Amino acid sequence: MNLTPTEMDRLTIFTAAEMARRNKALGIRLSHPEAVALITDEVMLAARRDMPYAEIRDMASRLLTTDDVEHGVAEMTPMIYIELAFAEGTKLMALFEPINLGHLPLLETTYPGQVFSPEGEIAFFEDSDSITLDVTNTGDRDVQVRSHTHFFETNRALDFDRARSWGMKLDRPAGMGVRFEPGVPQTVRLVPIAGKRVVIGEAGLVNGPLEAEGAKERGLVLARQRGYKGA
Repeated sequence: MNLTPTEMDRLTIFTAAEMARRNKALGIRLSHPEAVALITDEVMLAARRDMPYAEIRDMASRLLTTDDVEHGVAEMTPMIYIELAFAEGTKLMALFEPINLGHLPLLETTYPGQVFSPEGEIAFFEDSDSITLDVTNTGDRDVQVRSHTHFFETNRALDFDRARSWGMKLDRPAGMGVRFEPGVPQTVRLVPIAGKRVVIGEAGLVNGPLEAEGAKERGLVLARQRGYKGA
């Protein structure tokens, strides 16, 4: 049996969730990894069962309370982002404060592992050479684009100026993204991909250094041949 990295991750989540379910059944309060694994596993299973998005979000909010977890776990879990596989495609679900208040109160003091953020807002990519693009989803279903995706290679149903998006990514923190609904125009801000600027995989339109001689021209030719809108 050959498993992809995604499938291996799914098995890891399931194993941790099973441990969490056993501990919860025995009255053992859950650690942070156990609590996150249990919520994640239940939500991913619900998506596979084709439960509606809104119902899954409601169900997730009722899985655990502060009575079920160790002191400080609820405070350590302000949000959980989960990528779900629905019949119509992959969707990102953000669960805010997923562990509800039970009979036990939240901590009012510091605890090991607590993170203190600086005051004020944190700005991303302020010094990057950014561009803005108008994007329209010409398909018949939502398209979710994640922060790390080479925007040039996003879903072929997205109509925008692909040439301008060469070597660019969404101006979003790691793990976040933008959802494009069918027929609804959106304006997005893109920033350059940093680091060594090598793109491998994705839609297979680059598979190498972005700055290589002729790479952009070859990518545009491939995109046109494969029916990518805006190429």
